[in-house]
Parts: sequence; structure tokens; C-alpha cells
Amino acid sequence: MPRERAIGLVIVALYAVLAVTAPAFFTRENFADLFLGNFPVLLVAMGTTLVILTGEIDISVGSVFAICGVLAGASAVAGLPLPMVAVIACVVGALFGALNGALVAYAGLPSIVVTLASMVVLRDGLRWATQGAWIQDLPQTFQWLGMAQSAFPIVAAALVTAMQVALSWSATRVAAFRAVYATGSDPQAARLAGIDTQLVKFVAFAAGGAFTGLAALLNAVRFNQIPSNAGLGLEMKVIAAVVVGGAAVRGGRGSFAGTLLGVVLLSSVGPALVFLGVTSYWERAIQGLIVLAAVAVDAWSTRKPIVASRRAAGMS
Repeated sequence: MPRERAIGLVIVALYAVLAVTAPAFFTRENFADLFLGNFPVLLVAMGTTLVILTGEIDISVGSVFAICGVLAGASAVAGLPLPMVAVIACVVGALFGALNGALVAYAGLPSIVVTLASMVVLRDGLRWATQGAWIQDLPQTFQWLGMAQSAFPIVAAALVTAMQVALSWSATRVAAFRAVYATGSDPQAARLAGIDTQLVKFVAFAAGGAFTGLAALLNAVRFNQIPSNAGLGLEMKVIAAVVVGGAAVRGGRGSFAGTLLGVVLLSSVGPALVFLGVTSYWERAIQGLIVLAAVAVDAWSTRKPIVASRRAAGMS
């Protein structure tokens, strides 16, 4: 796991600089804000990792996130119990993911085109349906999942940790995940090995949608109003985190631990700039440079064995 170690070292170096130059960064309040603002990003990134591992991409997650959050809030206002609200958010997310997956896996359409169209259609459809209005008058049983505000971060952290551990463990020990890696690494070889690559991609998109629905719900309960324009730019955040964490954009390589580290690194950049007294306008530029460096390293590491094999073939 050289990429994960490298990202971990970058995070340690960044935090070491902050420890010397901006010790106020390491307050409990700041870390709580960082976690609450970014654990939904991590949940969506987990689902996006599955999709990218199959060699596809989903840039509609921001629009799905907004729709699931609005539907969760509207369901709560309508008086539905919280477990039913959670099921609605996750199922709706999974359905949108399944629709994208069906068009990609079974209709053979490029995922970038399918999910770009979904992103625009779903966002504009939500804007038309809500007329830009926010969901208000949320019941107390919905906000903070009906628990004390101080208890919610603990429950959310426990849930995210459990999911992270389960996915990381399953990725190396469960046959279904081996099928995901095989599909992204070499679809033709995977089919010859008896793997239904179409089904793998379909399920990956559906699971990614369910993760997005769950993230939307857990994000929505933090506020007393739910905006209809939530999730703007979310797709870039999660894709950047997955790529920075070591996932190959062509599929077949990546880890959930790397995705976690990618989210931690990219989410720390903005607050770090604030505490260092640098204008936050540099945040996107620095994040872009980090992503570019990650892609360049990935391309170089892929190119080296190819060049070496060609040289070996030429010498033989």
C-alpha cells in the first residue's frame, strides 16, 4: 500500500506544520466541525470507490444527494417515522444509482455521459419541483436523529468507522469484491473467468447510490432547514478524494483506506489555510494540484512496468 503510506506521510507533515505554526487548529471544536462537515463526503466517497473500482465514474452524486436530502426532510415533515425516512433516502439513492448502472452496464453507454446527463436532469428537476424552496418545520425527532446534539457526532463516528472497517475487511476477503477488482482491471478476462461484469457494474452503481442516500440523510438531520441546492460540487470532492487515495481512474486498483486518507487530506486543506492566515481562495487551486500530482504519479507508476516489459521484449 505505497500510495496510502505516501498520503499518510503528507497528512502527518501538514499537521506537523500546523502544530508549530497554528496550534489553535488542534482544538476539539475545530476537529468536531471538520468531522461533521466531511463525514457525509466520506460516505459518498465509499460508494464512489466501488464505482471507480469497476472502471466507471459517477458524477451525478451531488444531484442525488440533494434529492435524497429533500425527500428525507419532506417525509419527516409528513410525519413518517425516522426508520422509514432512512429507508426512503437510501432506496431512492439506490434507484437512481441503479438507473445509471443499467444504462452503463446493459445499454453500453459511457458512464461519463450517462451520469453527466443525470446530474443535470436531476438537479433541474429538483429545482422545478421545489421552486427553490427549502424544507422547513422539521420535527425534533428528525433533527440529530432525535438524540442530543452532543451525542450525534459519536453515533455518526461509530457508524462511519464500522462501515469503513467492514468495507476494508471485505475488499480483501470477500469474493464479491474480488469480482469488482477483476471487472475494473480486465473486463474481458473477468468475463472469461465466469464473472458477470454487467451485474457487477450495475450493483456497484446501485450501492453507490445507497451510500449517497445515507449520507444525504445524515447530513440533513444536522440542520433545521434542508436546502434544495445541497450537494453542489460534491461530485468533484468525492472523485478527487478517491483518486488522491490511490484508486486508478481506469479501475481495478484502489482501497477504502486510501479513500479515507484522501478525504482527510483534502478536507484539511481549507481549514489549514485559514489558520495559517492564507486566503481561502487558494483552497481549490491547492486541491487541484494535489489531484494532478496523484494522477501523474499513478500514470508514471503504470508506465514504468510497461516500458520495462517492452525493453525486456526487445532484448530477447
